[in-house]
Amino acid sequence: MELKGKVAIVTGGASGLGRATTEAFLAKGAKVVIFDLNEDAGNAVAAELGANCKFAKVNVADEASVKAGIAVAVESFGAVHVAVNCAGIGSAMKTHGGKGPHSLDVFQKVISVNLVGTFNVTRLAAEAMAKNEPVTEDGERGVIINTASVAAFDGQVGQVAYSASKGGVVGMTLPIARDLAPYGIRVNTIAPGIFNTPLMNAAPDVVKLPLIEATQFPKRLGHPPEYGQLACSIVENGFLNGEVIRIDGSIRMAPR
Repeated sequence: MELKGKVAIVTGGASGLGRATTEAFLAKGAKVVIFDLNEDAGNAVAAELGANCKFAKVNVADEASVKAGIAVAVESFGAVHVAVNCAGIGSAMKTHGGKGPHSLDVFQKVISVNLVGTFNVTRLAAEAMAKNEPVTEDGERGVIINTASVAAFDGQVGQVAYSASKGGVVGMTLPIARDLAPYGIRVNTIAPGIFNTPLMNAAPDVVKLPLIEATQFPKRLGHPPEYGQLACSIVENGFLNGEVIRIDGSIRMAPR
């Protein structure tokens, strides 16, 4: 699918990997609606990026909120062809530790945003995409890209909630791709390593440097535009479906 003239929604699009994806899509001639809870940042980014970018305040884990955001995309630009789920949260808490067992509320919140929220946007975006006329000779109507993490495969101590949520995103990739195949909708997942996002920038060197050391090559954090570049490639490669792609400099994370 060519991005030129297509309509995309990007969750978490006001910062980090989501903003990089938004910018990459706009550069390819797409129109983008940013879904984010940060209203000030979302409006500022949309204003900065121009008329082909709009903002909708969306809570990805809330059905009515996502439906309203999709309505903004359809009313503003006429359709939804691409959805990229970048919204997510993290936590650092052991299953059991000096302060007792892991907070169930924290675990449920991480699962709610990262896994349930991803599925919520996916299912409702697919509903909108299924109404599209095919845009390729193969009958393609839409592309969905979800974001997991290398923590889905080698989660560290204290990452049980985050790893579980991202493992769920990995696990649902193929069945969703199979579910949506009759509608001409492809589904893939990106599993990023350690990227130079605002969240990582806020971490002290004692956290960042060991992660850079564990990255094989290149010996650095990932640049968000590299994620955006991969998202573009997934949209444009019509035979790529039901796959989980690591983009991580070959990192394999140690337990700590």
